[in-house]
Amino acid sequence: MPRLSFLPTIAREIFGERAFPREPEPDLVMDGEEQVAAYAHAGRIDGVMSAAYLFHSARASQVFQSCKRVVDLGCGPATQLAQIAQFNPGVEFLGVDMSLEMLDKAKSYVAGLGLTNVQFQHGDITDLGFLQDASVDGVLSTMALHHLPTHEHLRRCFREVTRVLRRDGAVYMTDFGRLKNLRSVLFFAYMNAGHQPHLFSLDYERSLRAAFEHEDFVSITHETLPASVRVYGTFLVPFLTVLQTSPKPIPAELARKLVAMRKALMPRYRADLDDMRLFFRLSGLRLDPFRQP
Repeated sequence: MPRLSFLPTIAREIFGERAFPREPEPDLVMDGEEQVAAYAHAGRIDGVMSAAYLFHSARASQVFQSCKRVVDLGCGPATQLAQIAQFNPGVEFLGVDMSLEMLDKAKSYVAGLGLTNVQFQHGDITDLGFLQDASVDGVLSTMALHHLPTHEHLRRCFREVTRVLRRDGAVYMTDFGRLKNLRSVLFFAYMNAGHQPHLFSLDYERSLRAAFEHEDFVSITHETLPASVRVYGTFLVPFLTVLQTSPKPIPAELARKLVAMRKALMPRYRADLDDMRLFFRLSGLRLDPFRQP
């Protein structure tokens, strides 16, 4: 059962009218020094986003089990990418981002962790000309797609995914889903405001305002991505959307590690993780990686 604090938002989103249009972010690239620093610091792996990072790292690990080379579109400071790379040391990852400042943060972060299976490329996720056709086994993207200005940019990005992906390749892409009501946006954006810099909360609000609708992801996925990619939204209120190919069982050692990491989370963050597990399980996303092996 989701926490009671979510119930007013669920009611607004189910029964309310759409209150405002999509508001694309003015800049495709996040490269302001203060903005990048706030985002990178507040969004590190042990912060308020720790539950979301762990959820997506676990789910992505299930999808990329048979991969050798995976490209991450819009890797940002590489917080999510680094954790996935740690969980999958046999996979080579390439992080792509348009922001040189973000890539500098990403390189420093990955180097500090001692990871040797992550490289980076400056580039536009709607034009992956530096990658050959059918040259990667998997495509990853986490919380980056809302930065794309228009639906046509999203189509171009997905067409590039299809082009560079090998036959029967793996996909794990996730982003915010479009909310109906401004009060819902403000609830999610500022629910952890006391535990993070104001610029991080403000960026979260802007990201939610810029998100594509869940139905946009469904229609554009069917139009451009391989038929093996399925689209899932959190149950009742698609405030998160996941696009993925079929998951596979993970090694027992990693499964035990995920269970231990969930238990080690602060109670508030563990509740966030369990809410995500519940909302996606109710939407049909199975093979929960956090069940005791």
